Amino acid sequence: MLKKISIFFFLGAIQILSAQNNINSPYSLFGLGIENQIATGGLVGMGNSGVAQRTYNEINLFNPANLGNIMPESFLQDFGLNGLYSVLKNNDTNQSTTKGNVSHLAFAFPVARGWGVSLGILPYTTTGYEIDVEGNVEGYPATYTTSYVGSGGLNKFFVSSGYKINKRLSVGVDFAVLFGTLIQETQVISSYIVDIYDQNHYNGLKLTTGVQYDVFQSDKNRTTLGATIELPTVLSGDQNRSSYKTTSLGGQIEIEENTATTLNDFELPLSIGVGVSSAFRKFTTNLDYKRVFWNNTDQKLNDGRYTDQSIYAFGLEYVKENKNASFFRLLKYRFGVNYNTGMLNVSNEQIESRFVSVGLGFPISRTGKDSFNFSYSYGTEGTVNHNLIQENYHKISINLSFNGSWFKKAKIL
Repeated sequence: MLKKISIFFFLGAIQILSAQNNINSPYSLFGLGIENQIATGGLVGMGNSGVAQRTYNEINLFNPANLGNIMPESFLQDFGLNGLYSVLKNNDTNQSTTKGNVSHLAFAFPVARGWGVSLGILPYTTTGYEIDVEGNVEGYPATYTTSYVGSGGLNKFFVSSGYKINKRLSVGVDFAVLFGTLIQETQVISSYIVDIYDQNHYNGLKLTTGVQYDVFQSDKNRTTLGATIELPTVLSGDQNRSSYKTTSLGGQIEIEENTATTLNDFELPLSIGVGVSSAFRKFTTNLDYKRVFWNNTDQKLNDGRYTDQSIYAFGLEYVKENKNASFFRLLKYRFGVNYNTGMLNVSNEQIESRFVSVGLGFPISRTGKDSFNFSYSYGTEGTVNHNLIQENYHKISINLSFNGSWFKKAKIL
């Protein structure tokens, strides 16, 4: 089994590390790209909510404290795929794209009763854009065109641990390594062509703490409060640049050859998330709020600025389950909404995003512990005001959650 897990992790990690260009958003030009909101199990269909939700047979990436709930002698695996169809539009044109990629790969297992550990890898930010800008040559009637093409992003490798202090209280910590490369190809076309190829490498560490507390418990009902704190951190960067000029006669002149420079550090701000989850009878509801304090970083952007970000999420799940559960009685029906004020202000417009989601969870084993989770989301990001770009998208997410038995002690007859 260990060999199969190692191969599964290796192949999945390769797919994640090579899938960073699977978006097309002009707003990924800013900073380190667009931060991916990754959810495991059925939490995608619940609007990416779940800071307070206690899960026993599925991994919850939103709060490391949940790892204290992992059942003994279990081994959890979660693998995600995304497919995206989006339409970019402004006041004049529309452009559609179709993309697909691996979203995450995660494992979790108990170390002791009430103490769980998880590790995994996922794309933390993603960059993907193609932008043409026309300009005038100062003092001359001639014009020139500058084309920007971006790809790449940052990856996140994490190790998390959660501990259940007592029946009501769990705490956890998530330690992550962020690393990756953002690539920008710039081409300036006038009477000659200048090509610039930049590789911007960033790396750093990130620490998140979490807590979950049951304020009410009974045999059939539970209400849990949850909170997370992502501490601010600094990512260091360096750049490799190559550039050359092509004349009107087709000759090429090298300007720079793989010139290395140190980039300014990039600051990731303090983030605080809170949530409440209620499980009663056959329903589970989540309500989350997250605040990201970008104003504290005081970082500058061309044609824009960072601003404090708020994210609201609501999720609902229903399962018709009983002691003699059949396949259809184990089906989980999910609904969610998510609203994000965004961290960017461009041309005095806040770049907001929102989506609604529906999902189904299918059992794929007799015990119901293994599941196939399907969700569909429809969302929008940005605006067409001030000649900006709005994205409308349809997203399909597939998460496979497995619960195997590992570290199980053999019985001697």
